[in-house]
Amino acid sequence: MQNQQLSKTLSYVLRHKPEAFGLQLDTQGWIDVTELLRALHAHGHEVTPNQLHEVVATNDKQRFSLSADGAKIRANQGHSVAVDLELTAVVPPELLYHGTATRFLDSIRKDGLRSGSRQHVHLSADAETAVTVGSRHGKPVVLTVQAGRLHRAGGLFYLSANGVWLTEAVPPEYLGVAE
Repeated sequence: MQNQQLSKTLSYVLRHKPEAFGLQLDTQGWIDVTELLRALHAHGHEVTPNQLHEVVATNDKQRFSLSADGAKIRANQGHSVAVDLELTAVVPPELLYHGTATRFLDSIRKDGLRSGSRQHVHLSADAETAVTVGSRHGKPVVLTVQAGRLHRAGGLFYLSANGVWLTEAVPPEYLGVAE
């Protein structure tokens, strides 16, 4: 299995549908590597431990983490299944960014950013990353998020292991369109 396809399969299993492969994540989102490889094999995906480790190490978005002993794996963020990533709330920078498609702008201006089927809204520390994210959904637009102001008003922010900023929601009054 090629690395890109393996990364997509891992995202599906570790973030959204572990039960589709007969797996159950623990409360922090971890799964035993041997169990995962067995389940992948049972579903026609021949993946070696070395291939799995390579995808974790080389994934450009650093979507996955291995436990310190290498025995378990989990997705760093983006879950639509309930997991506790054991994140600690931290003070965000004054501005963060969110990439989306222009077709979603009217809804976002009305309702703000919501996590939808995922646990958190994903934010970027830089506008360039937000452009890349927004491009995946259509014609991109980058929103500025007044994270510092929202934090001072009681909003909680978390920084995932791969550098993605997470929050539960961003009300419209904390959003602007980047120039």
